[in-house]
Amino acid sequence: MTATILFVDDEPDLEALILQKFRRQIRDGQLALMFARDGIEALESLEQNPHVDMVVSDINMPRMDGLSLLAKLQEAEDKKSTIIVSAYGDMSNIRTAMNRGAFDFLTKPIDFADLETTIQKTIRHVEMLRDVRRRQMEAERAHASLSRFFSPEIARRLAADVEGDGMEVQWRDVATLFTDITGFTSLVETAPPQTLGQLLNEYVGGMTEIVFAHEGTVAKIIGDAIQVLFNAPGDQPDYATRAVACAHALDAWAQDFSARWKAKGVNFGTTRIGAHAGPALVGNFGGNRFFDYTAYGDTINIAARLEAANKHLGTRICVSASVAKGAENFHGRPVGELMLRGRSEPLRAFEPLPQDRFEAPATAQYSEAFAKMEAGDAAAMPAFAALVGVYADDPLAGFHLKRLLNGAKGIRMQLE
Repeated sequence: MTATILFVDDEPDLEALILQKFRRQIRDGQLALMFARDGIEALESLEQNPHVDMVVSDINMPRMDGLSLLAKLQEAEDKKSTIIVSAYGDMSNIRTAMNRGAFDFLTKPIDFADLETTIQKTIRHVEMLRDVRRRQMEAERAHASLSRFFSPEIARRLAADVEGDGMEVQWRDVATLFTDITGFTSLVETAPPQTLGQLLNEYVGGMTEIVFAHEGTVAKIIGDAIQVLFNAPGDQPDYATRAVACAHALDAWAQDFSARWKAKGVNFGTTRIGAHAGPALVGNFGGNRFFDYTAYGDTINIAARLEAANKHLGTRICVSASVAKGAENFHGRPVGELMLRGRSEPLRAFEPLPQDRFEAPATAQYSEAFAKMEAGDAAAMPAFAALVGVYADDPLAGFHLKRLLNGAKGIRMQLE
């Protein structure tokens, strides 16, 4: 780099002497020199030439002395590294200069070898400060971008790593959630644009805040659909537990959101959530020009299928056995063995329940009826009929009763 130095001194012969002593460095493009005769002229020059890297200033000058200039330079947002020149033995002024933020000092008469050494040291300091500022700006830009996808804590952690080591594509064990809204296409076609914009922004914003509160990663937002990852990019040993807790929180918030908008005359559909845990290919798939941190693989596809399964089951949340087994103190009831589209093997699924519902008598009654159905016991049908008779608002119990009435047996079922 070419370092630009502003010399501030009222001695008439100093400019020619400095130019002569540093002619080689000027010729080789190492230095560019500027001159001012007092502090006021120096400030005017700096305003016109903000690229100046450092200032070398005498103390005793007309109109504005070097110490006053130094004070002004320290008030500026872009503080210039300053070398103060003082008469030999004037320790009082030297102490004042250092207290006001001078980077270094020299004594008169100037030893040009000492001046060159001090300038080189100051240039290294300037370069170091520039590197720190560059890294800080990169981190701030990274944090602004990452905050759209990650919780604030994870975003700060990743932004601090400007090399992006946590972004490379890799296989990771993750838990993933998919959310979708029933009837959203019809809503898009009928709602006024301003209403739809407010509605969707409020919904996505609220759902995202909940994901971030559980330190999840928003991998994709496509219209009303949201894909969430846990245990990526950072390690979260309790990722299954986080996924279940997040699913419950999203469900509760979405129900409240729907009720609030229904009171305004807008029929906002039910949010359905699917969750699965397993290995996935995770990382930035955006190439050199875009940032697209997401995940691919069978684990992701299964979570999406489980979200869609809610439509048939009548549930709002459906999770796989890998999530149920991995979550600490999982509360839920079995759904059955689902033959999901595109899979040859059945997947055991569960409906997570809040603790109060899990401990309610209806859940125990459901578990007894399900156990009969799993065992192939003919008593399963009357057991589910009795359950639906008391709890007509239990869609999953109604789903199984309908299956049994149509001649189905066992807990394995094909879902389109």
